[in-house]
Amino acid sequence: MEKIKQLREKTGAGMVDCKKALDESGGDIEKAIELLRKKGIAKAAKRGDREAKEGIIKLESNDDNTEAYMVELNSETDFVSRNEKFQNLANAILKNVKEKNPNNLEELNSSSMGDSTVKETVENLSGTIGEKMGVKDFSILKTNGTVFAYSHMNGRIGVLVSLDRTGQEALAKNIAMHIAAANPKYMSPGDVPQEEIDKEEEIYKEQLLKEGKPEAMLEKIMPGKIAKYKSEICLLEQEYVMEDKKKVKDVLGDIKIEKFVRYSL
Repeated sequence: MEKIKQLREKTGAGMVDCKKALDESGGDIEKAIELLRKKGIAKAAKRGDREAKEGIIKLESNDDNTEAYMVELNSETDFVSRNEKFQNLANAILKNVKEKNPNNLEELNSSSMGDSTVKETVENLSGTIGEKMGVKDFSILKTNGTVFAYSHMNGRIGVLVSLDRTGQEALAKNIAMHIAAANPKYMSPGDVPQEEIDKEEEIYKEQLLKEGKPEAMLEKIMPGKIAKYKSEICLLEQEYVMEDKKKVKDVLGDIKIEKFVRYSL
């Protein structure tokens, strides 16, 4: 345990990786450090203070459009995100999501991939290429209706959306394209948290007072301001990007959007 502790301090690698390296090196710390560096694990750990803001969003749906999957794999630069090995790794992780249906990010990272785990595979490529990498998030949508997976800007934006009716691929695609462009935060006004509304009211109040509006007028102006704010961030109330004289809810008719997920680099 003492050697594992020393190795962790020297390399920043995880306990399991340190134990494996010490077992493989016969307890020699210097050889264990070399092994971890060769695997890319020690090198990756030293990049912990960097930010991985670039990357790729991969997604796909099954053949009958009842399930869709999406994963975001991050790197530090756009140059690395276009690397073939990075792209292949993102595809392999998406396959893992599809086949193993993990419940959370921890489960995905610890799921098996070849002879190691997803986390170890990402760390190894990180060490080989020399940039910090990591799976930021993943999503799975399942429905008895129609689901659509939409990729925009060469994988910089990804959207999954599910409708409660079968055979609605064209509508689902259009709604997904709208979500990619309009970036809604919530489905409907009732979903907006009260603390967010309170915060916006405070901001509007300050703005209006600076504009010289009398405080007595604020109560009359505020409801309209908040209604406009909700219409900009709630999917059903947004102006439909394909036909701006209509709202999203108008083009749905009696079809309901069950859920949507939007990732953006």
